[in-house]
Amino acid sequence: MAASTGSTAAAEAPRPGGGRAYPLLSRREVEALIAEGRTIFILDQHVIKADAWRPFHPGGDKAIMHMVGRDATDEVNSFHSLEARRMMNKYRIGRIEGRWKNFLPPIQGGKFRPRVGDGEEAEQEDEHAAASLITQQLKEDVTALSSGSSSTRSPSPTFDDAAEEDAAGLRKRTSGGMARSGSATSLSSSSDDDDDVPTQPVNGMAHLDVLTRTEIKLDLSRYPAPDPATQEAIADKYRLLHERIKAEGLYDCNYSAYAIELCRYTLFFALFVVFLRWKWYIPSAFFLGVFWHQLAFTVHDAGHLGITHDYQTDTVIGILVADFLGGLSVCWWKDNHNVHHIMTNAPEHDPDIEHMPFFAISHRFLGSLRSSYYERVMHYDAAARFFISLQHYLYYAILLFGRFNLYRLSWAYILLGQGPRRGAAAWHRWLEMAGQIFFWTWFGYGVVYRCVDTGGWDRAVFVLVSHMVTTPLHVQITLSHFAMSTADLGVDESFPQKMLRTTMDVDCAPWLDFFHGGLQFQAVHHLFPRIPRHNLRRTQRLVQAFCDDVGIPYALYGFVDGNKQVIGRLADVARQAAILARCQSVLVEEGGGHHHH
Repeated sequence: MAASTGSTAAAEAPRPGGGRAYPLLSRREVEALIAEGRTIFILDQHVIKADAWRPFHPGGDKAIMHMVGRDATDEVNSFHSLEARRMMNKYRIGRIEGRWKNFLPPIQGGKFRPRVGDGEEAEQEDEHAAASLITQQLKEDVTALSSGSSSTRSPSPTFDDAAEEDAAGLRKRTSGGMARSGSATSLSSSSDDDDDVPTQPVNGMAHLDVLTRTEIKLDLSRYPAPDPATQEAIADKYRLLHERIKAEGLYDCNYSAYAIELCRYTLFFALFVVFLRWKWYIPSAFFLGVFWHQLAFTVHDAGHLGITHDYQTDTVIGILVADFLGGLSVCWWKDNHNVHHIMTNAPEHDPDIEHMPFFAISHRFLGSLRSSYYERVMHYDAAARFFISLQHYLYYAILLFGRFNLYRLSWAYILLGQGPRRGAAAWHRWLEMAGQIFFWTWFGYGVVYRCVDTGGWDRAVFVLVSHMVTTPLHVQITLSHFAMSTADLGVDESFPQKMLRTTMDVDCAPWLDFFHGGLQFQAVHHLFPRIPRHNLRRTQRLVQAFCDDVGIPYALYGFVDGNKQVIGRLADVARQAAILARCQSVLVEEGGGHHHH
């Protein structure tokens, strides 16, 4: 079960040592610890030093690294059980007073001042003051992009009529009796004059900077101001919503619903086996693909501890289903997916949107960004220029092969030992390795080689059909984020606003819930990832009321309209890539002309 946030959670977890008094640490002291390489974050008004267990964190160490220097209370409480949070409390080294002002974590480029002697303090302070002045100027530039200052801006902005008619196709939708507005999903609404090569920017990178500022301006005009006071008020109401959700029992798993799921899985697997025995290979492959598609939803539940809420039990369920039956690593997925949940739609940091050279959902990928997750540069090279120019046409065709890429990532994670080598999760690598051997024995050897015995062509068709039938899963995964904002509104933006700004829900009839498997409630799921999927529809109404209360637009689209939004975003970035290419060609021509003179 989830625990409350803030002071309530702190009261639930008694401090070690029978009420030990922790020293009060200043922001400057915390900064110095981080500068020394310590893994420090804030949890329930206490300073946590996570160096001892960060390498063995079951959810991967990068999820923690993105919280360094930040108040991680909402993120930690949304992902972890009460027992896990009590364990974290053992690593308290101090406490803070008042509202914590977040640092930019080192993994995201944050700079920290080390501890200095008395004689050097004044010089360090002068340097820091100069750096702060530059930072403040940048913040003022961002703020100036909004329609008004945060002090005069409405705390609950709504879309005006003009915004609803923009090229992003935003309009009010109704669900559960509430009028909903979609989120800002495209730059095209505010950059209609970009069809021609810009004359002012001296290079293509300057053009990309203009697009970045435009995207920030769009978000600032549609969402509550990202200042500390406004965002703290949103976070407080989010915590109250969390308490209400717990009180209504929405964290309690509906095991009878899983009994129905099990019957569905059994039916699809039986059809696969029957058609295979009859040597009707294409129908057999089809139902095997449907079986895998449905299994992925249970893996998603288990990966978020949404079934039993016990870490080891749910992880073993996930491994048995994902590795033994599906050939994919659930531990790799958790390592990847946890970062996605924390850094949703951040081009440099969210691995779920880093698909270069095949896709770019933000113009910023055209600048060859460095991925903090993969620790490599995502080059905008010749291959990327080709695929991205056509990505809105190739989107579904490329997703047909998505499962093969998941095999590659799973094998790399298991064989290279990228997971924890010690701690509670260390033994999972060996269980996953056994699962991979089991899967490729029954599927690769038993089914493809032994049962499909009519030749290589039939085997290839069987493999392709069974894998391509899972394509709706890859569409469902990308649908909820590809069309949403990729702007960075700064370190003060609250967890709930960031999740709602970067995630959309898909509106569908209840009888179609089995097809979407809970992924249609991604906005709700991102706010409360451990809620069992069969309770997400009930939770959605509470989240909609919360959004109305705090003035955050709730993005809700039908499945077809959502796909149109994604294709529109891909087409828009392809258009920006063409503009960038024209900018660069103009520069080359001008450079050549000057050379001749």
